[in-house]
Amino acid sequence: MKRLLIALALATPACAAERMVLAPAPAVDAPVTKAPLQKAVFAGGCFWGVEGVFERVKGVRSVVSGYAGGARATAIYEVTGSGLTGHAEAVEVTYDPAVVSYGTLLRVFFSVAHDPTQLNRQGPDTGSQYRSALFTRGAEQERIARAYVAQLEKAGTWKPKIVTTFEGAKPFYAGEGYHQNYLRAHPTQPYIVWNDIPKVEGFKRLFPALWSEKPAA
Repeated sequence: MKRLLIALALATPACAAERMVLAPAPAVDAPVTKAPLQKAVFAGGCFWGVEGVFERVKGVRSVVSGYAGGARATAIYEVTGSGLTGHAEAVEVTYDPAVVSYGTLLRVFFSVAHDPTQLNRQGPDTGSQYRSALFTRGAEQERIARAYVAQLEKAGTWKPKIVTTFEGAKPFYAGEGYHQNYLRAHPTQPYIVWNDIPKVEGFKRLFPALWSEKPAA
């Protein structure tokens, strides 16, 4: 699917496929405090763009593109593309809780990294592997995530309703090497220009205080 979209985008001006909405700050969140580095896993469509956004968040130390929701044996790009493995394209974010909170990462995720109202798709990409999902790490992340989605739904921030699923601590498997840092390695590729660069630009515009000039490793 992406190969076809790249070809179609060659003559098309850049424009984000998903909506960007400045979501409110979470009412329930973990305190920003000195603690060991923590991990969070987010699935929101093609991992190239989601990685590109999170690697620019202050306090994020690394972002890895990969797969979550299925078995290790099927955590392969060409296999997950069938939509039958249970996997979602996801990113694992390692962050410093003394600089950025999990709730803030959720806010970025819902505001600019993807459109949480699109069921089993994101923009031009379709299939369950492109679903919106949270793979929470521990009871605190689960509590914060559920409270935040409830807050957004009550506020009516998005219409139609949010379709993000809560899938617990299912294992995350790192993707193939060529998918890592893909946006920065291929900034002029038409798919990236059309779908993902606008997300990064939107993040910088909507969250200037969180923007890091130096992307995470």
